[in-house]
Amino acid sequence: MFISSAFAQTAPAAAADTGLMGSLTSMLPLVLMFVVLYFIMIRPQMKRQKEHRAMIDALAKGDEVATVGGLLGKVTSLSEGYLQLEIANGVQVQVQRSAVAQVLPKGTVK
Repeated sequence: MFISSAFAQTAPAAAADTGLMGSLTSMLPLVLMFVVLYFIMIRPQMKRQKEHRAMIDALAKGDEVATVGGLLGKVTSLSEGYLQLEIANGVQVQVQRSAVAQVLPKGTVK
């Protein structure tokens, strides 16, 4: 059929000879992939999260910010999880602190 009887008879014998070194060698690519993924994806993401959390904790009244949704405004008041943004004269909106994408330089929002 598709596989000859000679190959079918020798396959289990070859797998039995691998032993401890064979199992470690077969696990090595998996371990190396995890290490590479950690340094390329997981670690930089954790660093960005830490920087974002520090930026949100450092927000103060009068800061000019941009939100994830694209709103630009000046912080008028702060609470535990929310802040008030003045996006135009007399127009204030309440947004979550985590929705702040970046703090803008003073004078950006007019």
